[in-house]
Amino acid sequence: MNRALRDAMTAKGVRTADLAAHTGKSFATVERWLGNASRVPHPRTRDEVSRYLGVSETVLWPNKASIVKTGPDREVLSTYPYRSACPASVWGQLIAGAKKDVFLAGYTNYFFWTQQPGFDRTLKELSARGVRVRFLMGDPEGEVTLARERIEDTTFKLSARIQITLENLAKVGELEGLEARFSAAEDAMNHVGLSVFRMDDDALVTPHLARLVGHDSPMWHLRKRDEHGMFSRFAEHAEELWERGRPVA
Repeated sequence: MNRALRDAMTAKGVRTADLAAHTGKSFATVERWLGNASRVPHPRTRDEVSRYLGVSETVLWPNKASIVKTGPDREVLSTYPYRSACPASVWGQLIAGAKKDVFLAGYTNYFFWTQQPGFDRTLKELSARGVRVRFLMGDPEGEVTLARERIEDTTFKLSARIQITLENLAKVGELEGLEARFSAAEDAMNHVGLSVFRMDDDALVTPHLARLVGHDSPMWHLRKRDEHGMFSRFAEHAEELWERGRPVA
């Protein structure tokens, strides 16, 4: 099943008949796209569906994208002008489908609880399957956090967003494989400017622009193809911050 396509249609309120009418294809053809992820439309149709649903075709048909790309950019599955433009279903599928490691190294990480239904349950299921889950956050009382709050100048302060994560982690309680740390004070500037969310060999990476909050900043979806490619560069950055961080009490 092509879950990404089905989820994108559901999020947009598009029925099979609607997509068939929009693309000029038969109802049965669209059903085949939905029922078999290996059934890929022609490039022009993929572009049409992508524009209609507001989701990158590399999200809807990632295997096709990986075949087309042959250079270093083949690790880039998709780009979003805003983090908030990435469907919640993409986040949910990557996290729930992880087999070894989920590393959420955003500065706040609060939006997982506000945008992912049943996120506490997901964490417990990951723990039960032996998946390592890590949260790396900024210190809510750190100087860099306070300075960034002044820069962003929003009512929903950075420290409040971090507290949401801390409170929810406390409610979840101790789980096997679940860890949480604050980035070190000397690394805070490097952390606040770049969020790396890694799920096994996939990563969603957001550089924080100027005075913008995270959901207004752009994002790349990377998938590891090479040992020293884009994915590895960002994964190594996050691991260095983790190693120098301190455990959340």
